[in-house]
Amino acid sequence: MAARKHEIPPGLTLDKLWEYFYASMKEYDERQKAADERFEQQKAQNDRIIGELSKNMYGLNLSVGRLIETLIAARLWEKFSAYPYNLNRAYRRMPIFGEGGRTLTEIDILLADTEWVMAVEVKQEYDDGRDLKRHLQRMDQIRKHPPEQVMGKKLLGAIAGGVVSPMIRELAHENGLFVLELKGEAVELALRPEGFTPGEW
Repeated sequence: MAARKHEIPPGLTLDKLWEYFYASMKEYDERQKAADERFEQQKAQNDRIIGELSKNMYGLNLSVGRLIETLIAARLWEKFSAYPYNLNRAYRRMPIFGEGGRTLTEIDILLADTEWVMAVEVKQEYDDGRDLKRHLQRMDQIRKHPPEQVMGKKLLGAIAGGVVSPMIRELAHENGLFVLELKGEAVELALRPEGFTPGEW
């Protein structure tokens, strides 16, 4: 039977044994190096694919978000006909500047008339309290650093989304925020609980 590669034959001298050992180690190192190179190549390829997917998903999410914002912004002032507001002027993506001109936040939609303004934060989905909390903090920043359109006016707040969970709707109302929801291609003002009072900042 033919000997396998690097099989130690009988009667091997010490020198031959060292040769066999080094040959085996060299072959192992070469195989390990080749495996490492294949792993790095695959990892680089995977990283590139993941990066492209993330970029595409971000672009898709951004596009859907802008679409929802556009649908909600259309004739939004009509949703508050039961209140003494005439919010028929709308501004999109209005920055709020702090000390030294630093941008603190941005208002997705600002509705305004001569007496009232309403800051509306738009999300694809409101399913936990983080976005709601951030908007409440945003309301404080708007009042502390009001742009020209807000100065000297009463400030109201609202959240609007493609989907708003019942829990978030309840929390928003408890904090004096209006809630708007996208129903198909129409925007509806969510039913307010009895005794609801819009908050003023």
